[in-house]
Amino acid sequence: MQHAVGSPLPPPHQSGNGWSPAAQHPGPHHPGTHQGPAPHQGSAPVPPPPPAPGFIPSGGPSGPVPPAPQHTQVPPPPAPETTGHVPLPPGGPVGMPSAPPATATPDPAATTLAVLLIGPAGAGKTSVAKYWADHRRVPTAHISLDDVREWVRSGFADPQSGWNDNSEAQYRLARRTCGFAARNFLANGISCILDDAVFPDRPVVGLGGWKRHVGPGLLPVVLLPGLEIVLERNAERTGNRRLTDEEVARIHGRMAGWYGSGLPIIDNSQLDVPQTAQILDDVLARSIASPPTW
Repeated sequence: MQHAVGSPLPPPHQSGNGWSPAAQHPGPHHPGTHQGPAPHQGSAPVPPPPPAPGFIPSGGPSGPVPPAPQHTQVPPPPAPETTGHVPLPPGGPVGMPSAPPATATPDPAATTLAVLLIGPAGAGKTSVAKYWADHRRVPTAHISLDDVREWVRSGFADPQSGWNDNSEAQYRLARRTCGFAARNFLANGISCILDDAVFPDRPVVGLGGWKRHVGPGLLPVVLLPGLEIVLERNAERTGNRRLTDEEVARIHGRMAGWYGSGLPIIDNSQLDVPQTAQILDDVLARSIASPPTW
């Protein structure tokens, strides 16, 4: 009689109350013969053990063999401290900030805003934007167009080498990326200040693109110190951020077109960064109460 692997062995022959030596030391196996001791005369034959699940006799299955039961393991519940998915509101065009009641004074330091700081190279846009963002009472992000443009490492189109199709395409791509980032930050309650040298006489890379990418609620402010100030600050720069004196003077002259545009202008020639940031808050308070037309 054959026994499946894993099945219980048949009970040994008992002699009195002890084990039979023949049961523990079976003789040599001969095919076709029964192994183990013969049952006592008059005693009931010992039934064979049931086959193991899935066992098929050597003569083939005598009937359908039911599959072995499978136990599905239930995963343990997640730990309560596990971080889950945090839904984020999608970014959309930024609307105009709602004007406060006539009896209230706007507080730009506690309002979620989108600000665009405009100015020539050396005007202090980046320094003022960082300081202003650092000292807000609400979460605020600084998004620098120059930083985003320089994400391109290989094949960077440096405007100093000439304004061409490649430099304009990379500028447009960087501006669109900045606008996309600003919309998403603002949709999640984080104010943004962006800085860019926007020319009033270049509609192709002017304010229209920023309004299109961020929204009509973007508040533009121009930083425009004197020429001698921007020349001094430009001389302190290194790398491709430093321009020639001729280029700085040319850009500064073109920025004069913002006078008479209706946009607020801050002359920070005699102001340090904290003082300029304070004036920026005053200008933004007036812009919230009476948004500029642009």
